[in-house]
Amino acid sequence: MTRPHIKICGLKTEADIDTVLERGGKEIGFIHFAPSPRHLEMDAMMRLRAHALGRAAVTVVTVDADNETLARIAERIRPDTLQLHGSESPARVAEIAALTGLPVMKAISVSMPQDLEAVARFRPVADRILLDAKRPKGSVLPGGNGVSFDWSLLDALGEDRQFLLSGGINPSNVAEAVRRVRPQGLDASSGLESAPGRKDAGLIHRFFDALDAAALAGASDASSSLERRFA
Repeated sequence: MTRPHIKICGLKTEADIDTVLERGGKEIGFIHFAPSPRHLEMDAMMRLRAHALGRAAVTVVTVDADNETLARIAERIRPDTLQLHGSESPARVAEIAALTGLPVMKAISVSMPQDLEAVARFRPVADRILLDAKRPKGSVLPGGNGVSFDWSLLDALGEDRQFLLSGGINPSNVAEAVRRVRPQGLDASSGLESAPGRKDAGLIHRFFDALDAAALAGASDASSSLERRFA
């Protein structure tokens, strides 16, 4: 089993960034959405962006942001990717990509089979797709709610695994997510926190330990299969 691309989102401190990168995380995410406990202002994002420069891809997450905000993010933060986690239409996604000149990742909320129809609509305009659980009733946050969706729904996508899986990914279920879904990448946030907006180094280490154990188990299974085949 090969380790998928790992994005850890909602990071707020240099220490948390260092922990993620030491364990092999390839992408980090900053949230710019005031209602979120993981929200960062521009100056904080600039400082953390500089800390991670040359060591990780940086994504800034926005929710239905206006053009002025998006332009400021592009100019001041210069992220590798802009993640759109709101109700943006395909036309709006294309408009944002043209406005900022940045690669765009579109988040799609999933709770029922029909939600996956949006994947085909956004593929032509988004550089990457992220599939997340639909927010619970009463929550103002479109993501980072610590809930998963029924991964069996993704069987409808067939062999298409070109997406990041998000929604309640944590040390206890990350191995199953890799084995069951086989996504291009995983995006974890609230499942690695001791309190909303507060990453826990112990949970981050357990998350990567579980990933490494799953990769070893997958390699062992593949080796045993080959031995049986040629015995």
